[in-house]
Amino acid sequence: MLKSLFAFGKRRARTSYAALYEDRAAAKTAQSQSLDDAARAYHREAPAGKMECRPTKPMQTQRDLSLAYSPGVAAACRDIEAEPAASRSLTNRANLVAIVTNGTAVLGLGDIGPEAAKPVMEGKAALFKRFAGVDAVDLCVSETDPQKLADIIVRLQSGFGGFNLEDIKAPECFEVERLAREKTAVPVFHDDQHGTGVCVLAGMLNALELTDRDLRSAKIVVSGAGAAAIACLDLLTAGGARLQNILVVDSKGVLHRARKDLTPQKKQYAAKTKARSLADALKGADVFLGVSRRGLLTPEMVASMAPRPIIFALANPEPEIWPEDAAAAAEGAVIATGRSDYPNQVNNVLCFPFLFRGALDCAAHTITPGMTVAAAAAIGEVAREDAPESVRAAYPDENFVFGPDYILPKAFDPRLLPAVASAVAEAAAKDGVAAEPIRDLNAYRAVLAGLAERLRSL
Repeated sequence: MLKSLFAFGKRRARTSYAALYEDRAAAKTAQSQSLDDAARAYHREAPAGKMECRPTKPMQTQRDLSLAYSPGVAAACRDIEAEPAASRSLTNRANLVAIVTNGTAVLGLGDIGPEAAKPVMEGKAALFKRFAGVDAVDLCVSETDPQKLADIIVRLQSGFGGFNLEDIKAPECFEVERLAREKTAVPVFHDDQHGTGVCVLAGMLNALELTDRDLRSAKIVVSGAGAAAIACLDLLTAGGARLQNILVVDSKGVLHRARKDLTPQKKQYAAKTKARSLADALKGADVFLGVSRRGLLTPEMVASMAPRPIIFALANPEPEIWPEDAAAAAEGAVIATGRSDYPNQVNNVLCFPFLFRGALDCAAHTITPGMTVAAAAAIGEVAREDAPESVRAAYPDENFVFGPDYILPKAFDPRLLPAVASAVAEAAAKDGVAAEPIRDLNAYRAVLAGLAERLRSL
């Protein structure tokens, strides 16, 4: 599909890049309108929404009630009072994640508030269950003060195995996560930051291999300096990228050391450079990573990059450059977007369900950089192997040969669950944060493979 789109981009007569961009964006908008109508009907169909709660034990007899509630439940309560860790075996806590948002930065929609964010959070809960068997509940909180929101999370930790922070705007999201992590004994993970970073690193390592580069020497330009961009940078550097090879551009230009308006998060990536604009920064660059806004990257900028550049244009729903335009500007480019209608979609669902599965199963009390790097490596490795027939059947028109059009696996690939969760659990044990380390990783992978097969029927 992508090759035909690229060919179309080369053939089409051009009046101006801006005009073509608007034409293509308008066409995509028209296509999305029918999808919007279908989505409304999907959400309204009874029962409304996407999630419900069900008991996991029999509730058919008087004895069932006596065991589930009064008086039998008191025995479980006493055991947990004597040993709080027993809550992992006597309640659903070891398989329960809270998805926390205040709705201040909902992807593609902005600050729409916690009520309007709830459909996204329900969707997130559905993905946790479908892909990793993790139970999740959405907590849409009317609180924008970082300290107060972090305090709410800390006070709720007794009931959950972990917290997935979602759609909280920067820079507040950094503070919420930091404060909550300081006072919780369970993982707190802001998926907009770290989930994106894991998927970017996974795809980037494969793209670098395909273009005969390595992360330590690659010259990287990042457009955007928000939560996702900073997290991507943190993970790229944790994976081996070198600060002296990185230039970051925000809405005011390149982050350079003479600027006085930089937040602490941005200041760590301020460079000693004469480059001041995105166009300046991209000359000779190997990699463009866009976590910013539509249309910022022009074909002329792509043409100024090194041969066979790597283009990750992740602005959603419209990327910094359309893939066909990037391909027309640079032969052999490896291109990824955040969209599902192009190859190489960078999609957080490749990460967060499986990362939490591994963290929950080993009772990790936090998520370490080692765990996220391990997750990225595992995701990337799945794309290098032959895809199973079930994945090929789900995507009949897609290419599943490791190469420029296939650097990341599909979300429905059942190998992701055992590969990523076991890598995360193994890294947690190595980093000393697993209260219940997985002793037999091969047996654990086999259990997860069985779980992945059962989840296909959901």
